[in-house]
Amino acid sequence: MSPAHHRRPQRTAALVASALALVCAAASGCSSSASGARAESPTTYAVKDPQAGEAGDAAGSGRTAAGRGKPATPADPVHVAVPSVGISSSLMRLGLNDDRTVEVPPPDKGMTAGWYTGGAVPGERGAAVIIGHNDTRFGKAVFHDLKKVRAGADITVRNSSGKNVLFRVTRTETVDKKAFPTDKVYGSTNSRALRLITCDGAFDAQGHPVDNLIVYATAR
Repeated sequence: MSPAHHRRPQRTAALVASALALVCAAASGCSSSASGARAESPTTYAVKDPQAGEAGDAAGSGRTAAGRGKPATPADPVHVAVPSVGISSSLMRLGLNDDRTVEVPPPDKGMTAGWYTGGAVPGERGAAVIIGHNDTRFGKAVFHDLKKVRAGADITVRNSSGKNVLFRVTRTETVDKKAFPTDKVYGSTNSRALRLITCDGAFDAQGHPVDNLIVYATAR
């Protein structure tokens, strides 16, 4: 199971409001609890990023969104760990798809999480977003046990210079994909925030999960 793609609207109140209601509920690399079969389709969910400018500038920070295959800068994150639930993963870079939805890691890289380059760099002011699959057709994925994390747990993000940024989980939230809290996840903030996103919850008739799990954390 994977988290959702997020579209990026123009920076107007009306479009932000419409973004909150935008839904594309098809799931990517998700399993059916009834049959055990693995389903896969091109997109997971499409909730627009409320901080994108009209020219597609990176969210809030002036960074240009660039996806897989781009070289990391010294400050870019390369590894995430949540020791209390046994998560340890390198990080790929996630940018935008051609349809302006946020990339997710490909199903065959299910054990690797990804950092959305259009958001903040972890440790800098703003909302940094890391996305990972819960399950794919290949089996359990990197964020399969993320649902076990509790408030107060530590998250460590290491950058390409070897510096660790420590975060503490403040809360978790399970939301219907049709009501994804876009502004809360991607909106501007003065704190050094981190969000981890994956799929969660029951399955629909096509074997796709109907919910998302969001883990909120702040830098220590």
